[in-house]
Amino acid sequence: MPLKPFDPSDADGTGRAAPQDTAASGWEPERAPERTRAGFDPGLADRDERGRAAAAESQSRTELSDSFGERMGVELPPGFVQRLDAAPVRRARNRVWLHLLLLLLTFGMTTLVGTEHYASFVVDFGATPLTVEGTGLVIRGLWYSITILVILGAHELGHYFACRYYGIDASLPYFIPAPFILTGTLGAFIRIRQPIRTKRVLFDIGVAGPISGFVLAVPALFIGLMLSNVAQVPPDMRGWELGEPLLFKLASRMISGPIPDGYSVNLHPMAFAAWFGLLATALNLFPIGQLDGGHISYTVLGRRSTILSLVMIGAAVALTFVSLSWVFWTLMMVAMLFAFGARHPPTLDEAVPLDRTRVWLAAFALLMFVLCFTPAPIQPLDLIRH
Repeated sequence: MPLKPFDPSDADGTGRAAPQDTAASGWEPERAPERTRAGFDPGLADRDERGRAAAAESQSRTELSDSFGERMGVELPPGFVQRLDAAPVRRARNRVWLHLLLLLLTFGMTTLVGTEHYASFVVDFGATPLTVEGTGLVIRGLWYSITILVILGAHELGHYFACRYYGIDASLPYFIPAPFILTGTLGAFIRIRQPIRTKRVLFDIGVAGPISGFVLAVPALFIGLMLSNVAQVPPDMRGWELGEPLLFKLASRMISGPIPDGYSVNLHPMAFAAWFGLLATALNLFPIGQLDGGHISYTVLGRRSTILSLVMIGAAVALTFVSLSWVFWTLMMVAMLFAFGARHPPTLDEAVPLDRTRVWLAAFALLMFVLCFTPAPIQPLDLIRH
């Protein structure tokens, strides 16, 4: 979601908007009442009007201090009040037909993939013959497709409704269908079509998506693991091995207990969808550039987040030597770095620290990243070995 916060270099440096700018911004000083009595002094009226304008701006600055921490001694840049009150960007109309088409294509692709996952689940690593076919198998593919679409949709709708709350123009979610054997989708995204001027709003929009998706992925994981079973692994098993995030390990231990040697968790499609949801959450929380984690780290660390982004790019490159499944995602992050630059676009209040509540939410986002991350997401062998 490329975000490009408002560039403070556009400020006029005077702290006051020109008359035409004042009208366009929607901020207009209260005019002095017309005087018709004898002894009317135009100079006095002019001074009175300027005084009322200054009082109005002072009141606006006082209101801003509650949101951006001016009471902590941080001085707002010249023209900050007027720019925050600027006329909203004209909202673009969503092409609803395109969003629905992509959703339907992704639903169809993930349902087909879900049938493969269910067929793999019911045969218990090849120990049991497949007895479900045709329409019945397709219907059971909904275990995967509905679960993963709900998790990914919740993530993007978290961003979308946060944008709506703050009056930021944003598109509906775009789902990305993909003919991949394991997932059937590359995820989803929204387009934010308006500059985000302040760290507080940038943080809230950035963190809303991962939290929304995580809140639904966790119960889906526990339900999916309860629907799963432990089965013996054939010695000649071929396929893929899925890396276990920390949260996955904890949930599996709670539900299935210790797994004996030669056995593994035979994942129900709903559990696999939850696993993919956890992986998507971790990838989005990487503190790099225009990812959700990049927005969060910028609002907490300011310009120092650039150093963290470069360090994490190096870490992603190192992970490609652990698992080849990191190659594609690492190339995407490097391309993002070249496209948008290493430094996050600045907000107007870059020097203003976040409040304590949002700092705690940032710590929770870090905890989500730790719980959802796995150094080797996908390896040869289609199971989770213990």
